[in-house]
Amino acid sequence: MSVTPEAPFGRMLTAMATAFHDDGRVDLDGTAAIAAHLVAHGNDGVVVSGTTGESPTTTVEEDGEILRAVKDAVGSDAVVIAGVGTNATAHSAELARQAEKVGVDGMLLVTPYYNKPGPAGQLHHFTEVAAAADLPVMLYDVPGRTGQAIPLEVYERCAELDAFVSVKHATGDPTAVVGLTDLGYSVYSGDDALLLGYLAHGAAGLVSVVGHVAGVQLHEVIDRFLTGDPAGALAGFRRLLPAFTAVMGVTHYGATTAKAALELAGVLSNRNVRGPLVPLDDGEVAALRHGLEAAGLL
Repeated sequence: MSVTPEAPFGRMLTAMATAFHDDGRVDLDGTAAIAAHLVAHGNDGVVVSGTTGESPTTTVEEDGEILRAVKDAVGSDAVVIAGVGTNATAHSAELARQAEKVGVDGMLLVTPYYNKPGPAGQLHHFTEVAAAADLPVMLYDVPGRTGQAIPLEVYERCAELDAFVSVKHATGDPTAVVGLTDLGYSVYSGDDALLLGYLAHGAAGLVSVVGHVAGVQLHEVIDRFLTGDPAGALAGFRRLLPAFTAVMGVTHYGATTAKAALELAGVLSNRNVRGPLVPLDDGEVAALRHGLEAAGLL
């Protein structure tokens, strides 16, 4: 008999965008509106100030304001996870302490990027940040953005500590879920297009980008798969393929495509991003609209 994997943060989460005014200031009302939209449309939780939230461009003070706005908007109805990952341990520890004060449900901690520490440095970073706040940790393994994967030895050492409960896994290898779940982690796919592969290998759910406009549909795919209806899950997944291509097929996907999709859905009045990103141009928005319409999302 199959065992449904534990999901400490729910099954369906979206790494949410951060709204900005035309002058570049954080739009807290717009950010709260994004969170409310996500929770009203199929998401069990939201991840705040991750890559899609443009965290490399926001200050510690802004991160706190964003987190409080989201917590106030949806914290009584959904899980709120704070992105605290940076490539400076002291900076991440400061964000972790701030997240604990806000009262969120967990923190997302990505591999330090650019300076590329070895296994000992990664372990030091992860454990120091985890010790800075009494919050459960979701490690984030995304070598396409950080330049290196988390080695097995680091996963093994972190698994010995109670704080490390889950992994957002975006390495392109769903088979890695087997080893990670054997260590006790709940694993979330970090790649929308590989969701079924991750679920087939024992993942607990998804941390999504396409979930900005397809939370209900993606949650249904997960639910169908985990309740013994893989054919139904596959059918629902196939219907979403044009949206995956439209949202994730742009070179500078993420915040740019998420915000343009939210604009098309009427959640945001603009698609402002901070440099070095630039908004989708009109042709890219037209292609995005076509993909979302083909998937039945507009």
